[in-house]
Amino acid sequence: METETMQQTAIATKGYGASGSLIGGKTLEPIEFERKAPQADEVLIEMLYCGVCHSDVHQVANDWKNTIYPCVPGHENVGRVTFAGSAVTKYKVGDIVGVGCMIDSCQHCEPCKESEEQFCEGPHGPTMTYNGYWVPDETKYNTFGGYSTNLVVKEKFVVKIPDGLDITKAAPILCAGVTTYSPLKHWGVKAGHRVGVIGIGGLGHMAVMIAKAMGAEVTAITTKEEKRKPALELGADSVLVSENEDEMKAFEKKFDFILCTIPEAFDINPYISLIRRRGSLVTVGLLGPYAAPTNNMEVAKLGRSVGGSLIGGIAETQEVLDFCAEHSIEPHVELIPIEDINKAFDKIKDEDVRFRYVIDSSSFKSVKS
Repeated sequence: METETMQQTAIATKGYGASGSLIGGKTLEPIEFERKAPQADEVLIEMLYCGVCHSDVHQVANDWKNTIYPCVPGHENVGRVTFAGSAVTKYKVGDIVGVGCMIDSCQHCEPCKESEEQFCEGPHGPTMTYNGYWVPDETKYNTFGGYSTNLVVKEKFVVKIPDGLDITKAAPILCAGVTTYSPLKHWGVKAGHRVGVIGIGGLGHMAVMIAKAMGAEVTAITTKEEKRKPALELGADSVLVSENEDEMKAFEKKFDFILCTIPEAFDINPYISLIRRRGSLVTVGLLGPYAAPTNNMEVAKLGRSVGGSLIGGIAETQEVLDFCAEHSIEPHVELIPIEDINKAFDKIKDEDVRFRYVIDSSSFKSVKS
């Protein structure tokens, strides 16, 4: 199809989403919609694989009270370029590319200029891959994610999937990977540091492998004894079961840095005692308040820090993809057809999934409207 024709033609798209008629959006169902025609600086991407993130579950269920319906999730996207606009220079038809949590930002504020688009200070914040603006406005502007057959995205918000990565496994790096890599890098984790990773799921298993590749001594921290063996198989040097009081006591003041990936409200205070003098604990899984107030006495008396981190910028997303390719890090995934997405959501809610589900987008071919 010629460029001019393509740019004037909307793109028919199949997806799976929660319609506005579903209170709380508890069930995903087939949905059809049109993508806007790709502009000169945009690419059209045929979806190949899409990761299933715990935040997809939260967003569909309107747990954060900001969901715009219909809601088509999916922000861990791997696909093939099928059209490149006339102003696109980095990508060509046939390239295997990725799209993460954002598809646009103001591009003019200080964070955007410093390649931290996730902190965009424009009037709407970044534009998320689905559910529209990070800071909703009265227009209720919506976007639809990768639980679908295609995406249309600005070139600047597309990243290259390195040749060294298995594309059936790479999708979770676009969220789980950069969400854990960014704080590990920002807080300066390096060889010789003792790092704890709380929660060994979709984010946590990536954090263990990335921190190990950075040279750290890594301890996986979990509430589940059955996670001990899988965590060691990921490369963790040791495993701490947090419900075991003796183990918690043994690890007091041990960690230079702790990354917490728990996605629900929890009591942070038992973990603060694990941080050494001037060490830090950073939360990436929880978007909301802790279940109990932070005990600032425990924070202050050893000069500890408690912080948070939000995904990563586009340059950093490319960086973590390249890092994973260099160090042979691949997410542990289970491929599913799109028809099994509601079962996958249920298992995620019940914490009955080892690491990460990934949708095989070719399964849309069998979906009946």
